[in-house]
Amino acid sequence: MTSYLKTTILLAGLTALFAGMGYLLGGQGGMMIAFLVALGMNAFAYWNSGNMVLSMYGAQEVDAHTAPEYYGIVERLAQRAGLPMPRVYIIHSDQPNAFATGRNPENAAVAATTGLLNMLSAEEVAGVMAHELAHVKNRDTLIMTITATVAGAISMLANFGMIFGGSHSSDGEGRGGSPLGWVGVLLVAIVAPMAAMVVQMAISRTREYEADRIGAEICGRPLWLASALERIHQGVAYYRDPQAEAHPATAHLFIVNPLHGGGMDNLFSTHPNVENRVAALRDMAGVGGFGGGYHQAPPPASPWGAPPRGPWN
Repeated sequence: MTSYLKTTILLAGLTALFAGMGYLLGGQGGMMIAFLVALGMNAFAYWNSGNMVLSMYGAQEVDAHTAPEYYGIVERLAQRAGLPMPRVYIIHSDQPNAFATGRNPENAAVAATTGLLNMLSAEEVAGVMAHELAHVKNRDTLIMTITATVAGAISMLANFGMIFGGSHSSDGEGRGGSPLGWVGVLLVAIVAPMAAMVVQMAISRTREYEADRIGAEICGRPLWLASALERIHQGVAYYRDPQAEAHPATAHLFIVNPLHGGGMDNLFSTHPNVENRVAALRDMAGVGGFGGGYHQAPPPASPWGAPPRGPWN
């Protein structure tokens, strides 16, 4: 089974879960309304989810004049990857992190935090942005942003169910109120968000390894991305991102899980364990193990120039 087929099945599962929540809250009528809402959300997310996420994080668009080093790195990588030049954004956050969004390569955008641009070397920034362009190349960005939209809607519907779901009882034919009463409401409030989270994680985790592999090929040096992942992982542990904490449904968009306490490699983690990702990249470079080796023996000089600097300093 291909990754695209798996993702289609998982997205269909999210939509079915949303419709099932509608049934538990409002019977057959609620299910139909929820299904129509899910279709509408998917259509809306197709056209607008990328801009919504950028706006959510207060992302500021930059160009070759306002951020020449950062923009130049992305431009060279896009050329190497055979991709149209994406829009380039900066997010004002001390936490080092980055993500890509957009419905297709022609409408893609990449965003990096000021923390990432200030903390990482030019080579490491190149590794990170190559990873994000790999998501664009694989057309992961649409799937991941739609997933974030539907998962967020499921969480909101769960909260709605706790407030209003138990106030009406079914008419006996499943047309009014929750057919299971408060049991249905509790299922919506507790089980449904957990199920949505598991589906969301399944979509994200399988795509991160592939984006690491293709990103390493785009930038040409797997160790640049390996070193960046180590440093981002350390920075995320030190700096909290209030916007990410307020919008956990978007966590899977980032190169490293921005939420505190989300680094364990288990069923409920949005990303694979960083150590496992670094080990895979070091294997690509012919260097085994995790940590240490890159920083003692950095790669030769590269065409990426000085670390990105700009008006955010």
